[in-house]
Amino acid sequence: MTTTANATAGKSATSAKNPWAALAALCVGFFLIMMDTTIVTVAIPGIMDGLHADLNQITWVHSVYLLTYAVPLLVAGRLGDRFGRKPVFLSGMAVFTAASLWCGLSGSAGMLMTARAVQGVGAALMAPQTMAFVTTLFPANRRGAALGIWGAVAGLATTVGPLLGGFLVGSAGWQWIFLVNVPIGLAGLVMTVKLVPGGQPRNHRRFDLPGTLLSGLGLFAVVFGLQNGQHYDWGTVAGPLTVPMVIGAGVVLLVVFVLWQRFNPREPLMPLSLFRRRHFSTAAFAAAAIGFAVTGLYLPLTLYMQAVMELSPQQAGLLMVPVAVSSGLAGPLAGTLSDRLPGKWVVLAGFLIFAAGLGMIVLAMRPDGGVWQLAGALFFAGIGTGAAFAPMANVATGSLPVADIGAGAGMYNSIRQVGCVIGAAAVGVLMQAQLSSRLATETLAENATAAERHAFHAGLAQASGTTLLLPVAVLLVGALACLLMPSGKSAPTEKPAAQPLDAPNSDLQKVG
Repeated sequence: MTTTANATAGKSATSAKNPWAALAALCVGFFLIMMDTTIVTVAIPGIMDGLHADLNQITWVHSVYLLTYAVPLLVAGRLGDRFGRKPVFLSGMAVFTAASLWCGLSGSAGMLMTARAVQGVGAALMAPQTMAFVTTLFPANRRGAALGIWGAVAGLATTVGPLLGGFLVGSAGWQWIFLVNVPIGLAGLVMTVKLVPGGQPRNHRRFDLPGTLLSGLGLFAVVFGLQNGQHYDWGTVAGPLTVPMVIGAGVVLLVVFVLWQRFNPREPLMPLSLFRRRHFSTAAFAAAAIGFAVTGLYLPLTLYMQAVMELSPQQAGLLMVPVAVSSGLAGPLAGTLSDRLPGKWVVLAGFLIFAAGLGMIVLAMRPDGGVWQLAGALFFAGIGTGAAFAPMANVATGSLPVADIGAGAGMYNSIRQVGCVIGAAAVGVLMQAQLSSRLATETLAENATAAERHAFHAGLAQASGTTLLLPVAVLLVGALACLLMPSGKSAPTEKPAAQPLDAPNSDLQKVG
């Protein structure tokens, strides 16, 4: 009788929560995470002047965030399963907000790098929980619409980053690209406490310490090598240690990690059985492909806008508005559509539209290219990213057992983030090769003739356009992965009732 009463009370308490309000609170944290992956790029000159730092140090301000964000994602997903997603999310947001304040108050490049590293850890704690929460807050027939909003937030945040960063640096100083996170983060903490339910399934089995160490060190070595290989000219890092050796060691550690997960008799950090689910494995591969393309877009595009079109950082940021608008409109629509159609076709359409949009951007990258042609191409590309992102997440997590949702979300985000890092590194190397083959010098003298200026701009434009063909090719490979997705709608194969639940809110699957 008591058990029944408690279950009824738990259901009532949970049902009183509005899942859309809870999603809004979670999206505040997710917005901050994604915005901070791009906001620093436009502030690099200001930070260098303000902290009297060199380019290498400021490059690390960007790289260290990506490192400490990508590496702990697998562990963070499992922490949500073990200790509850709400407390782990709140902890991550508190760490992220405090670290943002620390970044804004930093007086040296070393302090700023340390603060950014802590900020990345906070982001890693939050990211898997936001995706896992959607699968428990919403029933299957409404999950696509919710993930559509989640995906739209990701697209909006990454494009708002350069726009907001350019405005803040120009009007208030570089410190405010970090300090702006503080009031938003505090508001997000209050919203999460009040609006997000706290009764998620918990898994109290053993924690995989060897798997944690192997995956963490392996991912760190691979991401470090890829993210910073260009800085070290793909040669010596320190003493006899080279970039290929670092990447090779990381790959070996990850292979050992996979073998350990295969033979681990206890609870594995990364259940390999998830990759036997074609919904998950194909969506994870597609996520890496779109992460590669989105990250790979920014370097050649920014270089073209500022060096060829000679736009200021603020003007270049404004030119990214069409991507934010179209992605924000397409995401919720595509998510809702994936509730009615097999998600693979919506994701495939998004990939093909994004690839076509990048092709239009390549055609617009001429020495005399116009703003409106580029803006139109960016708008079209944004439709593709918004259409692909949300249904892809729905396909990946829709069929996962409840006990593995946190691990699956962590794996999905880790794979996507590694795709982002590989994209940034590969495009950077290709861009450098294109520039060295097409330009005799790396700078243009102030007293250059009109012919010299045109030749310089033509070389930069051609190098930028040619480099963008690599993300287009990767998107087409990702489209093939979309075709391999099962046509049927995904459905979980394990019921949440078999798992121990937190009191009092234990019926999250029936919310909404």
